[in-house]
Amino acid sequence: MSALGPTLQAFFTDRLLRQRNASPHTVAAYRDAWRMLLVFAQEQTGTPASKLDLTQLDTELITSFLEHLEKERGNRVRTRNARLAAIHSLFRFAALRHPEHAALIQRVLAIPPKRFDRVLVTHLTEKEIDALLTGPDRSTWTGRRDHALFLLALQTGLRASELIGLNLGDVYLGTGAHVSCHGKGRKDRITPLTGGTVATLRVWLAERAGDTTDPLFPTQRGARLSRDALEHRLAKYVAAAVRSCPTIANKRITAHVLRHTAAMRLLRAGVDTSIIALWLGHESVETTQIYLHADMGMKERALARTTPLNSVPGRYRPKDAMLAFLESL
Repeated sequence: MSALGPTLQAFFTDRLLRQRNASPHTVAAYRDAWRMLLVFAQEQTGTPASKLDLTQLDTELITSFLEHLEKERGNRVRTRNARLAAIHSLFRFAALRHPEHAALIQRVLAIPPKRFDRVLVTHLTEKEIDALLTGPDRSTWTGRRDHALFLLALQTGLRASELIGLNLGDVYLGTGAHVSCHGKGRKDRITPLTGGTVATLRVWLAERAGDTTDPLFPTQRGARLSRDALEHRLAKYVAAAVRSCPTIANKRITAHVLRHTAAMRLLRAGVDTSIIALWLGHESVETTQIYLHADMGMKERALARTTPLNSVPGRYRPKDAMLAFLESL
């Protein structure tokens, strides 16, 4: 076996799982990045993945792989940078085990992440929210499930992984109604529920039944919804909502947009960004600042409180040359 094989195995089993106790999401992300890189390297070099050597993963091959992600797989810059971070992590680990490849490793670690434009977050207006929530057919079991699911997403701002990971025991509808989740970064958090969401969930729980460890929003066979299934259901209702609310057609709506929408509703209600950061489970308050940039209403209210600038409309006309000369004396 080449130097790459044992190093790769030790990285996942020893570094990620034993030393860092990485979350399943982190392990899966790193696994996918390296699986794609090895398949790409195998195609480029003609060497089976199991026989690839560390020296074959040089800067030229890895740079070509990153371009392949963007141009052929259609990945965005954020995804490209995330794959590069996974590659860098293994090479930093390899530096401790293979000092003889120090020069190669340093060149790979020197590959920089790509900068990208930060666009304004997409969110739904109140009219668009109403159009989306009226989409599910509540005369059917799946319609009632989807209505409760998307209502909860819009009110709590839970991530897609947090939504599909909820169990029946994670919902409390008594005094101080709330939903608890184990979110990104291994952080547990509790999010309060409004009266309307409580009423909807109470009806859904009565129909859903089951043990506390069963998924809150299952498939018809009782399994946990996948991320793809969630996005597929959302896309279906977005397409239906266009008929009653055409403006929604101009937006790319994903499950994460529902999270942005929850944050924007809190911001417009006057909730401080530090509270919104706790609500969403952000690691830093700075992450929440993106919603300030997206809120045009807040900017317009700030502008209304400023003193108007004294500017005379019309084209500029220079002063008379003789009068300007006299004024300059």
